[in-house]
Amino acid sequence: MDDQAKKTALRMIPYGLQVLGVSDGTQLDVASINWTTQVSFQPPLVVIGVKKDSKPFGILKAGGKFALSFLESGQRDLAFAFFKSVEPADGKFGSYAYETAQTGCPIISDAASWIEAEVVSIDETGDHAAVIGRVVNAGVKREAKPLTLAEMGVNYGG
Repeated sequence: MDDQAKKTALRMIPYGLQVLGVSDGTQLDVASINWTTQVSFQPPLVVIGVKKDSKPFGILKAGGKFALSFLESGQRDLAFAFFKSVEPADGKFGSYAYETAQTGCPIISDAASWIEAEVVSIDETGDHAAVIGRVVNAGVKREAKPLTLAEMGVNYGG
């Protein structure tokens, strides 16, 4: 296989940016992710890619649930804030407030919309786990154009 062709082709997949929120009942964490898609209408299922050696993945596995905060165009700083782990303090991760809903997973308060999901299955074949979650709750604060990797000038994949 031509590695450069593979990389170029795979980077043509459009990606939005979301903040993954996880909880196992004792720990909370958030991380910016971009490998997300809906894979079923009935039941409503999403799949996310989560780096297997990350703290959020361990919490997600233990807790069996997650939230996705969908970022909107222009929220570049918010996305970059969670490329590295940030400890929660006083209702915030760094300078960004969060809230919780049905699952207890953190949802970024400034996000345009969000979903909560219960883990259905996890495939750990690659360096990132493919986590399938059944959507159990959702909220919309405002309709917005999603923040994308293209807008951020970042490539991730290939």
